[in-house]
Amino acid sequence: LSVVDSGPAVSTSCFPVFVPVLLLSFYNLKFDDCMGNEGVVFQSSNPLFGVRTDGSIFAQREGANLDEPVQLKLTASGPHTHVWETMVQLALIDLPSSQQTENEPIIVVMKIKAVKHFHYVVQTPPPVITFPRSGRNITKGLRRQKRDWVIPPINVAENSRGPFPQMLVSIRSDQDQDISIRYSITGVGADQPPNEVFSIDPVLGKMFVTKPLDREHRSSYHLRAHAVDMNGNQVENPIDLYIFVIDMNDNRPEFKNQVYNGSVDEGSKPGTYVMHLSAFDADDNTTANGMVRYRILSQTPHSPIPNMFTINSETGDIVTVAPGLDREKVSQYTIIVQATDMEGNLNFGLSNTATAIITVTDINDNPPMLTSRTFSGEVPENRVDVVVANLTVIDADQPHSPNWNAIYRIISGDPSGHFTIRTDPISNDGMVTVVKPVDFEMNRAFMLTVVVSNQAHLATGIQSSLQSTAGVTISVQDVNEPPYFPTNPKHIRFEEGVPAGTSLTTFSASDPDRLQMQQIIRYSKLNDPADWLSINRSNGQIVTTAMLDRESVYVKNNIYEATFLATDNGSPAASGTGTLQIYLIDINDNPPALIPKESQICERTYRSINGVNITAADADTDPNAGPFVFELPTFPTTIRRNWTISRLSGDFARLSLRYQIYLEPGVYEVPVIVSDSGNPPLSNRSVIKVKVCPCDENGDCTTLGAVAAAGLGTGAIISILICIIILLSMVLLFVVWIKRREKERQTKQLLIDPEDDVRDNILKYDEEGGGEEDQDYDLSQLQQPDSLEHIISKPPGVRRVDERPIIPESQYPIRPVVPHPGDIGDFIHEGLRAADNDPTAPPYDSLLVFDYEGSGSTAGSVSSLNSSSTGDQDYDYLNDWGPRFKKLADMYGGGDDD
Repeated sequence: LSVVDSGPAVSTSCFPVFVPVLLLSFYNLKFDDCMGNEGVVFQSSNPLFGVRTDGSIFAQREGANLDEPVQLKLTASGPHTHVWETMVQLALIDLPSSQQTENEPIIVVMKIKAVKHFHYVVQTPPPVITFPRSGRNITKGLRRQKRDWVIPPINVAENSRGPFPQMLVSIRSDQDQDISIRYSITGVGADQPPNEVFSIDPVLGKMFVTKPLDREHRSSYHLRAHAVDMNGNQVENPIDLYIFVIDMNDNRPEFKNQVYNGSVDEGSKPGTYVMHLSAFDADDNTTANGMVRYRILSQTPHSPIPNMFTINSETGDIVTVAPGLDREKVSQYTIIVQATDMEGNLNFGLSNTATAIITVTDINDNPPMLTSRTFSGEVPENRVDVVVANLTVIDADQPHSPNWNAIYRIISGDPSGHFTIRTDPISNDGMVTVVKPVDFEMNRAFMLTVVVSNQAHLATGIQSSLQSTAGVTISVQDVNEPPYFPTNPKHIRFEEGVPAGTSLTTFSASDPDRLQMQQIIRYSKLNDPADWLSINRSNGQIVTTAMLDRESVYVKNNIYEATFLATDNGSPAASGTGTLQIYLIDINDNPPALIPKESQICERTYRSINGVNITAADADTDPNAGPFVFELPTFPTTIRRNWTISRLSGDFARLSLRYQIYLEPGVYEVPVIVSDSGNPPLSNRSVIKVKVCPCDENGDCTTLGAVAAAGLGTGAIISILICIIILLSMVLLFVVWIKRREKERQTKQLLIDPEDDVRDNILKYDEEGGGEEDQDYDLSQLQQPDSLEHIISKPPGVRRVDERPIIPESQYPIRPVVPHPGDIGDFIHEGLRAADNDPTAPPYDSLLVFDYEGSGSTAGSVSSLNSSSTGDQDYDYLNDWGPRFKKLADMYGGGDDD
């Protein structure tokens, strides 16, 4: 039988621990509270099993059997320790008969459960795990039946210091006595990444951990144990091994932020929530290792008391615990908060700190107070947008906030609304400003009552101060005011056409300064667009200087407008303006006129009446305008014989040819008399130029007819057309001639007569003849000769011997189809040598004569020039230059005999 222990196999300090001890018949537990175990009492949760004072477990009732695993909780308590608990599981396993003894203990699976602030571990021998098989007889007459066997998990403490490898458990098969067994493990941590964390002795079956484990990296492992024979055949079914990494307190709590910011209103009641802090511990939060508790270490400043705030040890919420928060005294608190694991145990837990900055936010608990009970100012009359007084205020609340911003109101003393108070956004002062002009003659002073408040309402329970109200005295200063026209603008009515010198009205002004000495007012004209009026400087009488005309461009909607100026003799002088509007009544002073002045009609009457619509217009208005009367004059008599006029409406009439009257195409002047409806009426004789022209079937004048109507006959029209055609032909011929001449100029060679050449008879255009004495030359001499005899038989002159010798051509080397890279140099040299020795290759070895300019030149011979070199020169080196220099070498390299 084997013992399987789920507690971590590490040593501890002197903490109270359970220690399992194997007895002959039952499992024995020993408990050490580090105080001698005086008065320690053990209790079992299962009534079938009891625990003696020495820690031994026994069956205290009938029916206590281990056919099925039994699990019970043991409790130890005493005067020197807290209550400690542990879980014990009792179970049976089958072992080979050779390994069974009469005194084999029952397997005990024990699990330590931490309580009361500490975590405790147990030191036990390494357990042995046996592959489950069918039951065997353990005692005479008793045969155990086969049952499933649950392998308890293996607990390994993290961060173990070794030595490594550290044995965890032994795995064995009950067939290892008969055959050779090889053990192996698979899974994450064995043959899967991370590899080789666990290993097993393939012969002995001992499983080891090879390195320290980190629960925060991986908290558990699942392995499978295998047993095979030497041929690799499976001997036992694989068993599952669960390895749990037991947490150790190796991580401090970590705050998410090092600095937290919160706020709370001043004057808040105790228990007001302020802010929340949280810390995270990477250890197991189901154990004391990961259970974080909070506390406040310090508060700065200590006003009004050192402990204005408290923190919930479990949640991290900070709340107020005392009244007295006043932003005007302390606007910010700095609190150091400590987070400790092990449920806040300062002796064993790990700690960390963070800073909480708590800002005390402002509330409107301080009403604004004016610095004085009375203020004063003065303002000149008739001035606006002038600051006449400045009201200063004190407010202890946060500047430039709604609790500090001041609002001023005038509650009495200004019923007409002459003043308003604007707030300076920077200084919070109140600026008393004039918004409506004040009159010294009406009010010499104003007594205002002003109250000030904040933009935000006062906090609950805060009353307004008596200093929030003040009186403001404003004195009005008298100034010289300009004269004013009582009626402005002034309207009068007159008929147009009144003669110059007519008195229209008296336009006088008044002086508002009644309390000053009597002032004299003088008048002048400021604006008179038509220059029709004048004003008396003393009394303001308006007189016409020209006849008033309603039809003038300066009259708008029958109204003529002029502006006058009134100036007093005050100090300084002041002036005011007044406008006079004259409504001009129309009289019949304009005769009517006819439009249009020109028109056209057909020479014959067609389907409808052939006529011209005319309109009468009159610059006057009703009743001096329409309806109009239209008539034709009696003289000359041809007018009424050929033409007729009929009235269509009050302003329109139709002028037309009489029926079956035919007129030659042309322009006819038809006089028409039109009269208006005035009293007396005015008439006007207007002449309308009517063009009579031939028309098409639709009654529209044709183009030819329109020309004929202008006074030209058919012959004249044909003549004009012929002239146009001739003119166009001449222009076309001229253009063609210009184009042809330009083309000939481009193609013709420019030949210059030597007699006319002003450039000293210099021959141009690539003609290579002789000089002054060779003006007549034979161009054939520049051509290729047919034979040498032909050249030699010619008289002296330009000669050209540049012929290819008539000899067999040289043979050049042929390059192979696939040349070798080393043959390229030889091929080039052979080709060069063949070309140098080939007389048929250009340039030909022949006599060339260039730039011959005839004989008899005044220039001296070049041979008269002496060489600058002294002594004889050896030209034998020319023989070494190859066939091309052979001729030159023969000429100069032959020695003195040559």
